[in-house]
Amino acid sequence: MRRMIAGIGGLGLAVVLSQFPEYAQQYTQRLGGAVDELRTVTQRFDREAEAAGLTRQQALESFRTATDTFAAGQELREAENFRRLEELNAALTRIQDAGPVERLQSLPDYVDTDIGQRTLENYVWAVPFSVEGILYAGGGFILGYLILSGLWRFAAMPFRKRYPAYR
Repeated sequence: MRRMIAGIGGLGLAVVLSQFPEYAQQYTQRLGGAVDELRTVTQRFDREAEAAGLTRQQALESFRTATDTFAAGQELREAENFRRLEELNAALTRIQDAGPVERLQSLPDYVDTDIGQRTLENYVWAVPFSVEGILYAGGGFILGYLILSGLWRFAAMPFRKRYPAYR
């Protein structure tokens, strides 16, 4: 009975962990799309500023000193775009340079972001045919088996027969 329960736990964790490489890939695709879009927005801003004979900072300053509230608020929105582009580009570089274990260790970073949440909301399960997916599945099986086997043994300790020590 213990082996069957542990095997079920192993299979369950194998299935869950085998999905991580697919989630990481879908997250990376979404992150890359966000970086590309923000890069387009910031390049357009820079081109428009240059056409007006301004640097990026001068253009932002002109928004800041504007008298109407719309233009003044534009400075904050554009500055946020520049900051967000730098942040997402750094995250994309970290993910692309990370190995399989490093990506798993940074899973909380994926889930805590806007992009990570949207990836989870639209996640499509996949059968892992990559070496990485198979390794995660194998590791998940072993870990799940050992955890449930240990829990079963621990829970059964009070019900074991005790044999008296003979001298």
